[in-house]
Amino acid sequence: MSEVAAGPAAPAEGRTVWRRAVPVAALALALVGVMAVAMAQGILAASFAVSGTTSQISARKLTGKGLTVFTEVDRTVDGPGRPQARIALGSATLTGLCESTRISTPVGTVTFKLTAGDRDTAVTVDDLVIDVDDLTGDARFGRMELGRDASTLDAVPHSRGAAGQFGLQATDLEVDGVRTHARSATGGNFRLKGLALSVRPGDEGCY
Repeated sequence: MSEVAAGPAAPAEGRTVWRRAVPVAALALALVGVMAVAMAQGILAASFAVSGTTSQISARKLTGKGLTVFTEVDRTVDGPGRPQARIALGSATLTGLCESTRISTPVGTVTFKLTAGDRDTAVTVDDLVIDVDDLTGDARFGRMELGRDASTLDAVPHSRGAAGQFGLQATDLEVDGVRTHARSATGGNFRLKGLALSVRPGDEGCY
């Protein structure tokens, strides 16, 4: 089991670069990690009430088929809403995946950490949907449509926003050096090679 890692560091103000970040979103990556945390803390799907906890996710490389991005508002049980970037991928493959979440407990702060997919094996997931605060990385898009009405997005089935809302989609993408802070994630057929989980006292993140 890997040692615990630190909690997610608050994203530096003004650091988000959407041109590079959005794809990272694809990163979705790391969604795989988010899902693990979701199960650990009882978080439901992205369209349900979320816990408000932020997970730190990183990956050496992410490749995906089908991408849609639009804004959404996540709500916690007590009602407050928070705007998020909702990223959906038809399928995604990640190498060097790391996810960490700082959790407050009666015995102090602990870190839930998940790692999977080294240089020789990869993590794969289908129908990935992740709500994120920010995303960074070096990306390459396939055919991309920026500024398309979110209600008409069709690169990923059943992943559309409200009419008149800004949207982005692409046929495929590659992202190196993925880093993101995510609040919720859902997906299917998660396959994690070399999975390692740990929950230990401390506060250390994936980056």
